[in-house]
Amino acid sequence: QVQLVESGGGLVQPGGSLRLSCAASGSISTIITMGWYRQAPGKQRELVATIRSGGTTNYADSVKGRFTISRDNAKNTVNLQMNSLKPEDTAVYYCKVTTLASTYWGQGTQVTVSS
Repeated sequence: QVQLVESGGGLVQPGGSLRLSCAASGSISTIITMGWYRQAPGKQRELVATIRSGGTTNYADSVKGRFTISRDNAKNTVNLQMNSLKPEDTAVYYCKVTTLASTYWGQGTQVTVSS
């Protein structure tokens, strides 16, 4: 089994910053992709950003230039630096890890952007 532990969510004012972290532990085979998704109330879960083992990144258009994803392959962690946050970024953010064996999701962490 693989466990994903997320941290770093919270309440922030518009224009502020937050950093999310996700640590994977357990019986981990080769990790291919790590990423972040989000789900706002009444909406479908959507991709925010992903990063492959070689470092290739992919971002949703809505977060390009504001969010930065990074990973530490040795520690099996993935981070999401979120700057210039907007109210529309409010959602539950989920970490996703894809390995050779399966795909795993974290429990989610709430991000609220409000004045």
